[in-house]
Amino acid sequence: MRSIPRTESFPAHTPAVSQVFTIVLSHGPLTRLEVARRAGLSAAAVTKAVRPLMEAGYLAEGADEDAPPALGRPANLVRVDGGRALFIGVKVTGDEIIGVLTDLCCRIRVARHVPLTDHDPKAVLTSIADLTQELRTEADDLGVRVLGLGLAVSGDVDRAEGVVRYSPFLEWRDVRLAELAAMTTGLPVTVDNDVRALTVAEQWFGAGAGLTDFAVVTVGAGIGCGLVVHGQVVAGAHGVAGEIGHVVVDPAGPRCHCGNRGCVEAIAGDAAIVARVREVTGVQVANTEEALALAHHGDTGAREVYARAGDAIGRGIATVANLLGPERVIISGEGLAAYDLFAEQIRDSFAEAAFGSAARCDVQTRPLPFDEWARGAAATAIQSFIRSDT
Repeated sequence: MRSIPRTESFPAHTPAVSQVFTIVLSHGPLTRLEVARRAGLSAAAVTKAVRPLMEAGYLAEGADEDAPPALGRPANLVRVDGGRALFIGVKVTGDEIIGVLTDLCCRIRVARHVPLTDHDPKAVLTSIADLTQELRTEADDLGVRVLGLGLAVSGDVDRAEGVVRYSPFLEWRDVRLAELAAMTTGLPVTVDNDVRALTVAEQWFGAGAGLTDFAVVTVGAGIGCGLVVHGQVVAGAHGVAGEIGHVVVDPAGPRCHCGNRGCVEAIAGDAAIVARVREVTGVQVANTEEALALAHHGDTGAREVYARAGDAIGRGIATVANLLGPERVIISGEGLAAYDLFAEQIRDSFAEAAFGSAARCDVQTRPLPFDEWARGAAATAIQSFIRSDT
């Protein structure tokens, strides 16, 4: 959502300009011929699209210095000038706010973590504004302007309206976060669900670059899923697409906070694992770290809890594969700290539950620190800046 006028506009006067820039951003440096091939455009159309981007300093062109010696002139490569602009990404969790300053290529320049002790929207906005100002000061030292702010929050988030409809960890309902943050920071603001934001970063800058159909599954406090179908991140009609955490995999399983029984999240979410480890072992583990340590020290009951969690995750991923047939599923999130305890069960249950060719889906694990979630928020700000339709 764009809540205030932009101080600088991206020179995307036609859809082809945005398309060409996005291709170079995700896959460059590239020759103009390769850009034309990927975009399905003529060489003349690419030249026309590149011209305003180069004049504004967003693209640069030069010889490929790494190319092996050959007869004739080396081919010129078009690349994004990452230092042309900076963006801020902020991820809000239940107990801290993580902020990053990235360049136009979404490379993290500076990262900051601040504790969050008050979930009241006004208090959170104050912390976001303070952190944003701190990162803008860092940008001033680099002599580059910040052109957008991305905010990532768990739960039901309406990106088009910039509203957090419901965030269970923050206990928010209908908070007009984009509008409020724009007023307090003076920047154009994009607000999105944290898993979808991470999916945008993977689509443009990570393991999903070049894929038209893939999914990101996050394991941790909740079980989230971001979907890319035909090259587009899917939000759904009501902003809740990809909720595999609430796919029922065991109708007789534990009660989930959503009201159903046996949801993936009710078995494999952090709180569910801690509660089940206490019940099975009789050891009053205080948190995920203690439950994980108990399992790593060989406690049979604790290890069985993690194995059951892996089975639930694998079945949830198989549901995604069966419904959408993605080329790749990327598993990430802080819950991967326990991956050695449930990797085999994820693989086995996925193979058992995936139907036919869906089993050919490439399932990868990609451990990412929390800074990467904030980077995802920055990616949504970059995306909004480049594309007028987001």
